Order: sequence, then C-alpha cells, then structure tokens
Amino acid sequence: MKKLAIEGSPGFREHTLLSESARQAALVVGGSLFVALCARITIPLPFTPVPLTVQNLGVLLVGLLLGSRRGFAALALYLAEGAVGMPVFNPTGAGGIAQLLGATGGFLLAYPFVAWLAGYVMESGRRNFARAVAAALVSEVLLFASGLGWLAILTHSMAQAIRWGFYWFVFAEIIKVMMAAGIAARWQHYQSA
Repeated sequence: MKKLAIEGSPGFREHTLLSESARQAALVVGGSLFVALCARITIPLPFTPVPLTVQNLGVLLVGLLLGSRRGFAALALYLAEGAVGMPVFNPTGAGGIAQLLGATGGFLLAYPFVAWLAGYVMESGRRNFARAVAAALVSEVLLFASGLGWLAILTHSMAQAIRWGFYWFVFAEIIKVMMAAGIAARWQHYQSA
C-alpha cells in the first residue's frame, strides 16, 4: 500500500524538491534542444564562411525566457553536446570541436554568456517589451564582439572579420532581436495574467 506524503512532512518536501529539480533539468535540456532545432534553419552565404541561421534567435529566447542561470546552463549543455559530436550545430559546418574552432567558433563559444546576459538584464527590472529589446540588443553586442574577435584572429584582419561576420547579418539580427523581445514580452504578460 503506497503512502501519500502529507504537506509539511519530510517526504513531501523531498518529493517537491525532486519534482522541482526534474522540472529545472527539463527546462535546461529543452532550451539546448530548442537552439539545436533553430540551428537546422540555415542559409549558407557564398561570400562568407559564416552562414545565416536562426540559432541566435534561439539563444536570445532561451536567455530571455529561462533567465540567466538556466539560460547559461542550457547553452553550456548545447556546446557540450556539439563538442562530443552530436548534430546540434548548423549543418553547413564541420561539426564537433572543429566547428568550435572554425569561423563560427567565436559566436558559438559566446552563446552561454549571451544567454546569461539576456536573462540577467531581463530579470533586473520590469519584464516588458522595452526591457526585452534592451536585453537582446546588449546580448547581440556581446555575441558579435566575440564572433568578430575570433574571426579577426583567424583572418588576421578586423576588416575581413567585419566583411565576413557583420555586414551581411545586421538586418537579420534586428529582426531576431525584435522577434525575441516580442515573444519574451508576450510570454511575461501571459505569465503575469
């Protein structure tokens, strides 16, 4: 005969703690899988080794919706999955460690910090559209600073890094920032209603 845990009893607290831990782990794993799905939507560009992907939108959303700690954990897990060879990175790259060391490595390695920053800014005030836009914009600055810095190291030229990793992506990134902010603000509104 199975005993039911009574609220306030040690068994109830253990069950609640276990349930909450499982929920948190599921959110982190789900966040990493969401970014992996976003990475599958890729448009290779013939004039740059950096493809246009929806991956950055996924990273912003994970940070804005899961918050700083879970967002960081989800993207750290994502990088670990990719490093061991799971097919989570965009399909135009070499995959595995080679992709982390290639032209998109600076962007990829920044993902946990980008998600953390987006979540941190979103958590630091009233969670509305303006805060979500600010969080996404500052996170994009971090993302592109890392990505372009890595490209500059690989090409030995900041001008080449900007040609390969910035000019062709500005318009798409503005759309991603606005979409991520809109979805996050709407989710926050739904959660508080």
